[in-house]
Amino acid sequence: MSLDFSYRHLYYFWVVGREGGIAKAAARLGIAVQTVSSQVRELERAMGVALLRPAARTVALTDAGAAVLRQAEQIFQLGEQLPRIARAVGSVPTVRLAVGLSGALPKLVVHRLLRPVVAETQLRLECHGDDFDDLLADLALHRLDVVLADRPPPPNPNMKLYAHPLGASPIGWYAARELAPVARRGFPQSMANVPVLLPAPHTPTRTLIDQWFERHGLRPRVVGEFEDSALLKTFGGSGMGVFPAADAIRREIADTFGAVRIGACKGVEQRYFAIAAQKRIQHRLVERLLRTRLAAA
Repeated sequence: MSLDFSYRHLYYFWVVGREGGIAKAAARLGIAVQTVSSQVRELERAMGVALLRPAARTVALTDAGAAVLRQAEQIFQLGEQLPRIARAVGSVPTVRLAVGLSGALPKLVVHRLLRPVVAETQLRLECHGDDFDDLLADLALHRLDVVLADRPPPPNPNMKLYAHPLGASPIGWYAARELAPVARRGFPQSMANVPVLLPAPHTPTRTLIDQWFERHGLRPRVVGEFEDSALLKTFGGSGMGVFPAADAIRREIADTFGAVRIGACKGVEQRYFAIAAQKRIQHRLVERLLRTRLAAA
């Protein structure tokens, strides 16, 4: 808000403009004509322009005055609405929950993990996606109430965070229906003959998947790598390549992306964590979330 002029002066000028003169404005405000006149002159000094000009037995707006009056109309009309808006908001209690989401975490899994929280009456849920380290920083600064991720936070004595395991899901291989027959034939050796989509190299799941390929002596033809798990499934469902996904959401993958499971990625699972800051009094919805366990598909 600008401090170059007084909003009280602007209010007096606004009343003068609405009433069509200083005398009428003074009567409306219940104060002396001289007071209104001096307040308008103070506003003109602050603005550096004349807002009123003499006119037969009254005053009229200058071009600058007309422009200022239009803006003042918006300002004070909004101001008149503020008490009503405040009462309306204040009469409806809301529960705000700010959740940070790691990009590698499947959004379908996020939806399932948040089910106990979404049932809360008058919930205002705010979901923020960002880089994992940035999410942890926001959590430590109390900009977020909780972070959902596929890994616990790294040890850091400067960040008092703790990770609560919410469960895990085996990973399977999925493909669009037109690609599935080729991928299934001779699986898992067939994985060397089909295009493959993978999570970004730095994710925990990617490390385990790379080890799975090594155990089977396979060199996959990687045609895409994705930070965001939803994009991975979207391109996989379009037929671009075979892709890994959590078996916990097998049905949702079929319904949403039109992809089918072609085989297991044995020994590989995706883990889920709720990360919260250490507090004496924890957000009650965070406490409810910490009691969540990922249900089987």
